[in-house]
Amino acid sequence: QVQLVESGGGSVQAGGSLRLSCAASGYTSSYRYMGWFRQTPGKEREGVASVYNGGTGTYYADSVKGRFTISQDLAKNTVYLQMNSLKPEDTAMYYCAATLWTWRPLNKADYNNWGQGTQVTVSS
Repeated sequence: QVQLVESGGGSVQAGGSLRLSCAASGYTSSYRYMGWFRQTPGKEREGVASVYNGGTGTYYADSVKGRFTISQDLAKNTVYLQMNSLKPEDTAMYYCAATLWTWRPLNKADYNNWGQGTQVTVSS
């Protein structure tokens, strides 16, 4: 098991930036894939970005490509999501997740460890 704690959410105007952090504790070395997902009320949780093995591979949803960057500091057991050029449609609860392995890095069903989430609100 791995415990995940997100931070860094907040309110920002459109065009602004935020950096989310996800601190992991427990048996972290086994979890090769770390992902960021987001959810708004009444909608399915969707994959935003995922990182494999400290950055060997990164994966992004089309809606955030070119604006968001995921990175991982293995020494600090922390995953980051740098979000630039934020839009009102990026408003959501953002969740960090971990899984041992997946062939579908942005599929929520493949992740079995989740944090509590951090709220991001982007105003126009």
